[in-house]
Amino acid sequence: MIYPDLTRRSMLLGTGALILSGCVNSRVSNLPPDVVETAQGRYQGVSLNGVQVFKGMRYGAATGGPLRFMPPRPAESFAGIQDALSWGDSAPQLTSPLLGDMPQSEDCLRINVWTPAADNKRRPVLLWFHGGGWEAGHGSGGIYDGTNMALRGDVVVCTINHRLNVFGYCDLSGILGAEYAQSGNVGYLDLVAAMKWVQENISQFGGDPNNIMIYGQSGGGRKVSVCYAGTEAAGQFQKGVVQSGSHNMVQTAEQSSALTEALLKELSIAPGDALKLKDVPISQLSAAQRKVIGAAGYRFEPNLDGISFTEHPFVPQAPRRTAQVPMMVGHTRTELANQLGRDERVYQMDDAGLRTRIERFFPPEDVDELIGTFRESNPDANPTELYFIMTSWRSYVLNATVMAEKRAELNGSENPTWMYNVTWHSPAENGRRYSQHTIDLPFMFDNVATSQHLTGPPSEETEYMTQAMAGAWLAFSANGNPNHSGIPDWPTYDLANRPVMHFEVPARVVNDPFRAEREFMSRYDVVRATARRGSRN
Repeated sequence: MIYPDLTRRSMLLGTGALILSGCVNSRVSNLPPDVVETAQGRYQGVSLNGVQVFKGMRYGAATGGPLRFMPPRPAESFAGIQDALSWGDSAPQLTSPLLGDMPQSEDCLRINVWTPAADNKRRPVLLWFHGGGWEAGHGSGGIYDGTNMALRGDVVVCTINHRLNVFGYCDLSGILGAEYAQSGNVGYLDLVAAMKWVQENISQFGGDPNNIMIYGQSGGGRKVSVCYAGTEAAGQFQKGVVQSGSHNMVQTAEQSSALTEALLKELSIAPGDALKLKDVPISQLSAAQRKVIGAAGYRFEPNLDGISFTEHPFVPQAPRRTAQVPMMVGHTRTELANQLGRDERVYQMDDAGLRTRIERFFPPEDVDELIGTFRESNPDANPTELYFIMTSWRSYVLNATVMAEKRAELNGSENPTWMYNVTWHSPAENGRRYSQHTIDLPFMFDNVATSQHLTGPPSEETEYMTQAMAGAWLAFSANGNPNHSGIPDWPTYDLANRPVMHFEVPARVVNDPFRAEREFMSRYDVVRATARRGSRN
């Protein structure tokens, strides 16, 4: 649910009964209802639908002007009581469905909190990183609304906005020197700043600062991935969930430098005048970076700066510093039904059309074997479904599998990694999207009622899926193990058995599912910044 933006007056008048029953922060006995004192100052939230909600709080200072491309700085302290009743600004980005009508600015380091009560109870904390790749999106409400999960699991849910695209990942180190050594990774450093804010303040919202689960889907999963590898993120969280976004390799310094050079050229700025980038208007800088990444074939994202990232996250090995930090990693069966399924011609595709389209993703010399392998594993699938399955393997499933494998190689029998696959077939749009990218969100956020475009109307099946998935995410947040009474026993991932939880009705664990597909796909590199088509190992 997206809450209406409320003024202080309308909140006090329109939600009086709820406010009267709200919990007062017990650390400061004279605070008004729904006011919480953070290290920066006091915020006024609101009690709605059984939870206390605080929106748009600052976990970092504004990032514009002289602070553009610089690591985040702590939010400024303030006197009095500030409203936390409206979503904060989203990060600068080009207009898209992922942004909607949300305002954007460089004052975007914002956090939202849903809590059953701002008391002294130490609840698990779920810190969500939004999707949208490295370039778009926001964490404000909608399908990410934390109300139902906060109530279902007695947990504290947080979502954040942070810097994206060129504003978060423009590597100026080679041009401007040591002061800008981390300019290419400040968006990642924003994530770290959010974790530190949570550690410092979440006890005031009834959360446990020593039990933080970071999680995210698509681009959010990529952000969780790099936090397992990043120097500054180590020790800032206790567990993580990578949903349809395993990010195993970051950019090389050469790749990130090439993007910056192309950006300067596009804006007619000489390298010696690179500081002028700080004064380029948001809209102009956003448009320029779109042209640059379109020509380059890859985007502004984390890179090997020698400080935050000294080696790739999960290739050739998983990071040792977080080897024993529990992880759930997974994907859906037909991820790309979301993106590729927007073309109506896909649904009329025959075998010849399948071959033509699939060559955009795989080397032509592999196509016969590819189609034969996947037809044998999916004898009832039509060309459209096969197309979605094969492309999803290339873009998502292979990366997730490699991430789980690398963790198993490092940890052996003591591998705190659980792998899943969402195989539930949605009836929405007459079932033609199968198990598309984002189908996990309504279930693990317990927001089916507001996500019927993905799941179809609420039903016994959607209730089962919610019980299974929300239950697993909540169990994992509490104790680092996703097992609960609503699903069969789910073993950790190992290279001998390769157990994978299939979230369907009923849920089941399958050892090494789709083995032939996995073995075929192992010939390719993981998808990385410059990958346009399947490349051999």
